[in-house]
Amino acid sequence: MIASKISLTTRMRSELIDITDRVRGAVDQTKVKDGICYVVMPHTTAAITVNENADPSVGRDVLKAMDRLIPWDTIFEHAEGNSPAHIKASIVGSDKAFIIENGILKLGQWQGIFLCEFDGPRQRDVFVKVIEG
Repeated sequence: MIASKISLTTRMRSELIDITDRVRGAVDQTKVKDGICYVVMPHTTAAITVNENADPSVGRDVLKAMDRLIPWDTIFEHAEGNSPAHIKASIVGSDKAFIIENGILKLGQWQGIFLCEFDGPRQRDVFVKVIEG
């Protein structure tokens, strides 16, 4: 089992950041030919998703829909004031698993891996763990 960390700084309150190439790079460094790659977000106001990475308007549409579903101007009990970010991160999820076959991260033609920031800007870490087999 080989683990690595991707660190980055987000720039906006809500944004989707394509981390596909960084995850691929982490997989490539392991030299694992066949196995599983786990991508894990260790934060409670950010998430990991898979979506189209060919057209950036898809990500913007996702964020707009999330804001309509869970608006920031709703009153919540959490004193820190970022309950919408916690809820959005819970809905999207904190991890994804991917197949590695012949040393290649198996994604669909239009798929990309995205860090979903819901409470930025912040410094974020993403953990990538590759398990051979």
